[in-house]
Amino acid sequence: MEEHICGASGVHSEFIEKVSKVMPDEEVLYEAAELLKVFGDPTRIRIIFVLCQGEKCVCDIAGALGMTQSAISHQLRVLKQARLVSTRRDGKTIYYSLCDEHVRTIFYYAMEHVME
Repeated sequence: MEEHICGASGVHSEFIEKVSKVMPDEEVLYEAAELLKVFGDPTRIRIIFVLCQGEKCVCDIAGALGMTQSAISHQLRVLKQARLVSTRRDGKTIYYSLCDEHVRTIFYYAMEHVME
């Protein structure tokens, strides 16, 4: 990769002005960083993979991943707080699903990127 040597001022003011106009607020950037942290846990990624297959209850997720229901429930709470997972109650059973297609898309793009 070629190294770029900046001019005497070391600043490209046109670029900085352009970026400054479109840079999201700090709060939005912080929320995006927090969201990506949630994706940073292998167990949560595995749960998201299972939920990409469709709506599931805790016992099905636990069985598919060979983990305890307690461990899965803890991670589902984190995913729900991050608005990545939603719930639906049917009698005594709670079913979990991905909140929307954005979650599936982020997951699939991440998988595609690492598998290149």
